[in-house]
Amino acid sequence: MITLEMKAPRRRRGRWLWSRQKIVAIFSYRYDQHLVPDLIANLDPVVDGWIAYDDRASDGIFSSEPGRRRALIATAYEAGADWLLAMDPDERLENAVAGRIGRLTSGSRHVAWGFHCREMYTPASYRIDGAWGRKMQHRLFSAYHPDRYRSKDMHGAWFPDDIGFRLKDSGLNLYHLKMIEPKRRAARRDLYNRLDPDRQLQEIGYDYLADERGIVLEAVPAGRDYFPAHADDGGLWMADLSVHPPR
Repeated sequence: MITLEMKAPRRRRGRWLWSRQKIVAIFSYRYDQHLVPDLIANLDPVVDGWIAYDDRASDGIFSSEPGRRRALIATAYEAGADWLLAMDPDERLENAVAGRIGRLTSGSRHVAWGFHCREMYTPASYRIDGAWGRKMQHRLFSAYHPDRYRSKDMHGAWFPDDIGFRLKDSGLNLYHLKMIEPKRRAARRDLYNRLDPDRQLQEIGYDYLADERGIVLEAVPAGRDYFPAHADDGGLWMADLSVHPPR
């Protein structure tokens, strides 16, 4: 089931929030539904509304990621969105995005803005060694017709390579909370190893997700924090493979 919620226009920092560009957040949830209220609180200063895909009725341990994403893109397109901000319930944007979103969306529509993906290992620090410090996700992009969407089964982009978007760095952070709890790191590794045992969808594989050798953490810099503050509940936030034996 898909839920669409748009906010009434309101004045913010001297301009109408719906002045020109309508920015809509899109996300799906299943095992992490309880994280959605904080996600919406985080996005409220940034977007004009959000579209959520309730995936809780799906069978199996992992539903079709391309199917969910295409449905969200289609709903946003039909709702007249100008820009899409693709998120997950366990992600938070740094607070500075609210003050810069107008500049990011006021220029060319042929741009996909990237955010530095910070894998949080505590609620206030993230990992920066090796590949961890180079992760970037292009999550803010122009709405487009859903017929153009195509992606591999997992880990694909939210838009096709041939759509003509220029990939640009916003210089802003996207904080990923799932890795804070050690048992979730191992569970994430095990889930992807089951779904993609031959590493056809990610050449590097998935064992690195639970490998802490050489770990280097960096504190969230002053002035670059996120709201609301996160208090980790220690839950799994994903399928428990111990109760889902391999087929």
